[in-house]
Amino acid sequence: MIETDDGHLAELIAEYEENGWCRSPFRFTDPAVNVLRGSLDAVCRRGGPEVVHEKGSTAVRAVHGCHEFEEAYAMLVRHPYLLALAEALTGTPVYVYQFKVNLKQAREGQAWPWHQDFAFWNAEDGLPTPAAVTLAVPLDDVHENNGPLNLIPGSHRLGYLGPGKVTPGDRSDWRRNFDADPEHTMEADRARELIDSFGSTRATGRAGTIQAFHPNIVHSSSDNASPDRRALLMVSYNSVDNAPLHPTRPEFLVGRNTDQLKPRCDERFPLEAV
Repeated sequence: MIETDDGHLAELIAEYEENGWCRSPFRFTDPAVNVLRGSLDAVCRRGGPEVVHEKGSTAVRAVHGCHEFEEAYAMLVRHPYLLALAEALTGTPVYVYQFKVNLKQAREGQAWPWHQDFAFWNAEDGLPTPAAVTLAVPLDDVHENNGPLNLIPGSHRLGYLGPGKVTPGDRSDWRRNFDADPEHTMEADRARELIDSFGSTRATGRAGTIQAFHPNIVHSSSDNASPDRRALLMVSYNSVDNAPLHPTRPEFLVGRNTDQLKPRCDERFPLEAV
């Protein structure tokens, strides 16, 4: 495990506050990524309600909450560096609010429209404030053609921009917000206006890189038109003082244990400089 210092965290905090997004100068090594990929394959084979498929397909679109039953992921969310980064960016002790791996299968993975994560979290779970951060680790190399996140840097500084589209229907069906046409999304014209003001950037890079996203940054992703899968592991850490007010969605989507998460080292997950 490489040693990190407060100086690099201070730089990341400044970048995060300015852009709502930052990339760590460290990544998980290739052997560490292989462990995480193996766990993902096991979860997808396991099936269960935590696994969501593309609409009308057997292709896996996302898996949720697998840190609760997959040992490697349980250790990953307690990784000392991830916790230090999450606590530095939120300024508070944290717990795991949500864990998921979003997948875009080769030539099958469908887009996610423009949205703010906080729009979902506030509307669906009653999350009081955006005192949270999502740390993302791609398990595959991410390039322009396999559905990278498209971000509008600085858009988080506008705050919560509203609930977005809301479709009448069964409010108890949590899966409605995990297909290619979810609720709480932003109109494309509004996103284009924001891009005109703030610009946009794509979160490409090697598997194992570590990036952080603010709950209010406006983002989307495109279809995967390439022969390469894109799997993105995301841990959303929330302040222990910011528990959701009405968490009715399943526990594998919304963590109920709000106790401060304590770091634990695991030699399978070393870091290296990018």
